[in-house]
Amino acid sequence: MSSNASYASEKDITVVHLMRHGEVANPDGILYGRLPGYHLSELGRQMADRVADHLSSRDVTHVVASPLERAQETATPIAKAHGLDLATDERLIEADNVFQGKTFGVGDGALRKPDNWKHLVNPFKPSWGEPYIEQVVRMMGALNAAKDQARGHEAVLVSHQLPIWTVRSYVEKRRLWHDPRKRQCTLASLTTFTYLGDRIVSVGYAEPAIDLVPAHLRAGVKPVKGKSKAFGA
Repeated sequence: MSSNASYASEKDITVVHLMRHGEVANPDGILYGRLPGYHLSELGRQMADRVADHLSSRDVTHVVASPLERAQETATPIAKAHGLDLATDERLIEADNVFQGKTFGVGDGALRKPDNWKHLVNPFKPSWGEPYIEQVVRMMGALNAAKDQARGHEAVLVSHQLPIWTVRSYVEKRRLWHDPRKRQCTLASLTTFTYLGDRIVSVGYAEPAIDLVPAHLRAGVKPVKGKSKAFGA
């Protein structure tokens, strides 16, 4: 490869960080989904600030968030740190879910009620919410739009756990249906997609605020009755 060709390739590397929002104030343990009015807790704001500090030296030229308050509030300090306006992309929104507005704690939530069992007939789709493949389509659209907007630089997109994990699974060629307890997508984590031109060549994962994340909310931890309610999406 000539030196000119190598230089051109290096200039066409774009990094898109897909971030999960910080902790949400949710004392009643509601599965809030797309409901309005759910904001970051004080700890969640600390998580957002921590990630903004972590990314402050990076070449971020585009910051965009889901329209939900918790995502907007997480993205705001990142955009501010880089002197950027915060954009909104509806495609980054949380997955739709029929259990929205209900409690979903271990042993005392919606799954114990027979009226809800009809929504659980097909975990591969899933039957209780937005199909996984539809999440992939919209999330890939948001990722590619951000890549085009920040080409040759870096972008940060703030979204929600399930859409982030679903699109990562697609890119890494894993099945889309999965055990939710095994998602590697902790609060305020960064799932990073590196593009060479228009092609994703690597996926990385980092947890800049992991010391702020309560132990029972970390990836892979077995749910505990009475504590899992605080788990946000």
